[in-house]
Amino acid sequence: MTNSPESRAAGKRRRLMSAAARVLHEQGIERTTIADIAKAADVPVGNVYYYFKTKDELVQAALNEHAAHLAQLTGELGKLPDPLDRLKALVDTWVGRRDVAARYGCPTGTLAAELDKRDDGGLDLEAAKVIRLLLDWAEDQFRQAGLPNPGDLALTLVAGYQGMSLLANALRDPDVMTREGARLTRWLDSLPTESGGAGLT
Repeated sequence: MTNSPESRAAGKRRRLMSAAARVLHEQGIERTTIADIAKAADVPVGNVYYYFKTKDELVQAALNEHAAHLAQLTGELGKLPDPLDRLKALVDTWVGRRDVAARYGCPTGTLAAELDKRDDGGLDLEAAKVIRLLLDWAEDQFRQAGLPNPGDLALTLVAGYQGMSLLANALRDPDVMTREGARLTRWLDSLPTESGGAGLT
């Protein structure tokens, strides 16, 4: 039954996870309160503690949301037959989110940078795992394309994304994403005719 206590509880938990991902991205960890997340999720603040005991648990939930979104995205991209087309479609997706990137930066990258400043040695590693998921997926695409040094190519691609997100945010200029995204696409187009180490131009 869709209105059972279990389904209502699951719905609240899902709303809290989604709200945590969005609000933490927009406001950062230090500025965000549990009350902020509860309000965004339309859940009474007292109910939050039934699902998440601390703000750190909500940060972990946000990271899980980012991992789930990445899995959904790469699953959709995986329907394209050509691995380099999948990578170019990934770049197109990044560029399509240029306004959000210019305002708030990369969702996972900004969390990773903020968590790195904390001295708890835990959640920063969890953020790194999400970025590693993207690197591993990109590396697999380059490997399927038969290109040498797929791990290095994946690092170049993801570093390009993080760099353009950071600059777009710092300059509050979404066009940075458009221009750098086009450059990444040209680089990807150049790879089949290069002997491995094509550089960004």
